[in-house]
Amino acid sequence: MKNFFSNLFNRNNDPKSIISFDVIDPIYSYLYNQQSSLEFKVKRIKDNVTVNLFYFPGSLDHEEGRAEIKKAGFNNSYEVLNELYKKMNIGILSDEQIKEGLEYDFIHIQFYSEPTSDEKKFFKQSIKNFVIFFCCTNSLEINDFKILYSGTHFFDYTKGLLESELLDFNNPKNESQVIGVKDFKLVLQGISQYLNLEIPESVELPSQENLIETEEVKLETFEEFINLVSRGSIEEKELKKQSKKLFKNYQKDTDEYHDIVEGHFDFFESIDAWNSDWKFDPEDAEYFISKMIGENLNFEYPEETYSHDLFPYIQSALEKRGLELMSYNTNGDNYLFFVANKEDVGRILELSEITKIEIDQL
Repeated sequence: MKNFFSNLFNRNNDPKSIISFDVIDPIYSYLYNQQSSLEFKVKRIKDNVTVNLFYFPGSLDHEEGRAEIKKAGFNNSYEVLNELYKKMNIGILSDEQIKEGLEYDFIHIQFYSEPTSDEKKFFKQSIKNFVIFFCCTNSLEINDFKILYSGTHFFDYTKGLLESELLDFNNPKNESQVIGVKDFKLVLQGISQYLNLEIPESVELPSQENLIETEEVKLETFEEFINLVSRGSIEEKELKKQSKKLFKNYQKDTDEYHDIVEGHFDFFESIDAWNSDWKFDPEDAEYFISKMIGENLNFEYPEETYSHDLFPYIQSALEKRGLELMSYNTNGDNYLFFVANKEDVGRILELSEITKIEIDQL
């Protein structure tokens, strides 16, 4: 059950924002009354989105959870909850309230986004955790919520909660939060569409499409993909030939993985691409990218800068031309670079997911 707590802050219910009580409360009601755990795919979000309704004390009341609580320096989960309430400026539970043994629900939404500039040196994607607690604002009934945010894995769940930060989603304070909030809006729309929940008409949707509807993969899907990653430079005859090959590969069983990947490599060799070892010099980057875009590319970079550390400087120079460097994920220690029109990057990543041709932003 949800319980009542007062605070003196304004309600999080901007009628135009999808991050609002009027959107989140129906999601809570579904989780509470019908199904407490969800996992599904949302377009433009990497991998699956997981949504879980947890509660204090029960969700931490098991051997591992009790050990985590003790390790964190607390005697029970209610003390952990009070620590979180302090962080969120929600009135803490009194001893009398704790003795009542009531349950206090929260929603944990988890998904992966593109990594930050610093994370890109080590990771292909970055985890995002949004933990939603309900409260009251100038009311005796639940009418508001607070969000804790974390961009790290919750290997120790109690520690993960305690190290999460109070999120001001209208003013994210760093790149991780900016990326997370942008995608969280898509996720909230996706959850509502997945559960067939009505979104208020006043809400400005982050996307005008159905984020749940699965796009059918056809021959034309691969033609579109090839056109975008080649920036339209491929001959019509070659386009038809390569799209047929890739579509045929897509239809193969997963146990033919090596044949499928070999087909991907053959395709990229047919367009302007650069197959590079993981360690490359700036001079190599300037030479091969210049060949790919058909003009000289020079970029400024600090001395002794090599390989992936060059990406921000390369991307900055390409952005001025409306371009972006991307790579086919070889699952090895090499890159298979190509250059895309920046306006096409979002669609390329969507097609990457549905065609199973793994493309990385750099």
